[in-house]
Amino acid sequence: MDGPLILATTFLVDLEREALAGSPGPAHAFLAAHPDRVLAITLTTAGELACGPNLSEKQGWEALVQRFRILTPDQEAAWKYGRIYQYLRDNGLLIGGNDLWIAATALAHGLPVVTRDIEHYRRVPGLEVVSY
Repeated sequence: MDGPLILATTFLVDLEREALAGSPGPAHAFLAAHPDRVLAITLTTAGELACGPNLSEKQGWEALVQRFRILTPDQEAAWKYGRIYQYLRDNGLLIGGNDLWIAATALAHGLPVVTRDIEHYRRVPGLEVVSY
């Protein structure tokens, strides 16, 4: 594993909680173990972060998201979204819409997702899921 990584929203929430507590934990340790990796987030994650109470000012949100490469959904991601949705629905494994977009964008770009919700994302066929 040496290419770019997509950080799921849970990772960034944990990273922020660790920083606010002044106590580095698993998220910080993961970053320290992968210092040269290109870190990306999806447009969906950027939107979810804008909902957070600690990023209520646009300037703070911009300061956070500018640290990452932002991947936007495209036609391929939209197709993957539909395939994933149908598969998960048909098998009684459906996950939330935002997580579907994160997974679809990751599959469209051929990148792994870093998350603490391992079992959640592992429902998506073909998606590489990385824990921390």
